[in-house]
Amino acid sequence: MLILVLGKGKTGSLVAEIARERGHGVRALDITENQHASALTAPNLAGVDAVIDFTAPEAALENMRAVLALGGRIVVGTTGWYDRLNEMKALAIARGGGLLYGTNFSIGVQKLFRLTAELARLDGYSYSIEETHHTSKLDSPSGTALTLKEIIHSIRPGLDVPIQAHRVGDAKGEHIVTAASDVDTLQIRHDAHSRRGFALGAVRAAEWLAGKQGAWEFREIFDQL
Repeated sequence: MLILVLGKGKTGSLVAEIARERGHGVRALDITENQHASALTAPNLAGVDAVIDFTAPEAALENMRAVLALGGRIVVGTTGWYDRLNEMKALAIARGGGLLYGTNFSIGVQKLFRLTAELARLDGYSYSIEETHHTSKLDSPSGTALTLKEIIHSIRPGLDVPIQAHRVGDAKGEHIVTAASDVDTLQIRHDAHSRRGFALGAVRAAEWLAGKQGAWEFREIFDQL
């Protein structure tokens, strides 16, 4: 495969490294090389099997529009743009492109999502979420924390689920889901020791997406990896 990585930050650089380790050809662009998706033209995307985006919300939207309009395939690890999700899904379907998005591409976090759904089935408990990320993370709360809240609300509609968001140093990502009652407290916790889990999941997602048409959330397909 030929993979185009958008973003040369810590996670984007690791995505490129892991893609090469897995035997793929890799090209990478930073924001100065791709302002307003200017580099995402038909000639530049010729031969690219999948694009992986780890940029910023506004840049990710521009990148998605450009790639999907040309019928390309894009994996989006950037969060903070989901108010335009339906628009991006419709564009992917209309142009025969492929969109795979997710708030977190770590396989461990995918298990956290499923365990949270199980925890939310307990009667008589209140729920809360705490998350910690690095100080340069743009969105707060994190997309992962919002997904956890969404999962609880899907089982407990209308329940208040407060989120505490912390931004500390170079924290890789920590999420804690707490269920508390008068008799006991249960917690599920995921700590990322490095960004490698996120980057590996994104590359595996690109491998899955190659040649496909449509739009999927990573939670829907990670069992197929």
